[in-house]
Amino acid sequence: MAEHGRQGPTEEHLVEEIAGILWRKRRLRLAEAAAHRHGLAGTLASYRETVKVALVHLDTSGQSERVVDAIRATGADTQEDLTDMATDEAMTRRALELLGSKRNDAYEAALAAVREDKQAWWADTLACDPDELGEREEPATADVEGLRRFLEGKVLPWFENRQKELANRPLIREQAFGEALDPDKLERLGRYEVHLDRKLERMLTMLLRLKDLRHTTVEG
Repeated sequence: MAEHGRQGPTEEHLVEEIAGILWRKRRLRLAEAAAHRHGLAGTLASYRETVKVALVHLDTSGQSERVVDAIRATGADTQEDLTDMATDEAMTRRALELLGSKRNDAYEAALAAVREDKQAWWADTLACDPDELGEREEPATADVEGLRRFLEGKVLPWFENRQKELANRPLIREQAFGEALDPDKLERLGRYEVHLDRKLERMLTMLLRLKDLRHTTVEG
């Protein structure tokens, strides 16, 4: 605050008040950033439906995209994920071709053709308790028809939904940023900022008037 060249205890006090106000305004910026990060962290909670709401205009079912991935992903990350998914889908369609072949080991060959995570998904499906199945859902069977139903009814729709999620990551990111906003907290911070601005204006006005008065007195 050397720019004000204060003289005397009154000017010293006013300059200290101005310095305190500016310090509080910097803290206010930190508080706004902290409130935003706190709200953003809240969108990551498992009970939040940020992704579902962001993609409500699309015909999607289920959810595999995590909010944190949509927030952190770059364009290159998304393109890499799309390329990986395309490879995964091609392996799945190859497995379906094997299931439609006349090979004696069609089931085994098709299962070996899909990626490990899909093999694990199939194993979990086979191990599912029949009592946990839906009304029209048939128990999975470890044979050609059972694996075909799984790939066509579960895996292929998953690819379709996943592609929509990846293509609309910007919407998910915008939804998360919007949900992170706490209007009540922002309003309180805004009122405090207005209070600081008014106080700063008063202190500066008093200081400048005091300086003008001192200069007038010296010239007189």
